[in-house]
Amino acid sequence: MSLFEPPAADLARKSSQQPSAPSPLADRMRPETIEEYVGQVHILGPGKPLRKQIERDELASMILWGPPGSGKTTLATIIARKTRSEFVRFSAVLSGIKEIKEVMATAEKMRQYGRRTVLFIDEIHRFNKA
Repeated sequence: MSLFEPPAADLARKSSQQPSAPSPLADRMRPETIEEYVGQVHILGPGKPLRKQIERDELASMILWGPPGSGKTTLATIIARKTRSEFVRFSAVLSGIKEIKEVMATAEKMRQYGRRTVLFIDEIHRFNKA
């Protein structure tokens, strides 16, 4: 038995599956809890407003604004996980109103079964008024 080789059951399972590419480093290093999230202590620190809303599961719609790489997607993912909600990531650059309406219809169906949805629209400013 070796510490550096997976157990035989893992080897058998992996050999039956197609090999997959490893996920990007940023995805593997992404914080998964509020405690692991770095920054925004003024609203996410213990006892602060947004943290309390997340912990009490009393969130409403919100807009996360900031430069690329500031943690908007990560925070939305953490919120969805903490509130046991479905997380749907959406790009306004690549999609349109039709796709949002489809996602909203699905979210409405999920809500009827007691399951909420966090809809994260990246680059929302790319949508036009039409």
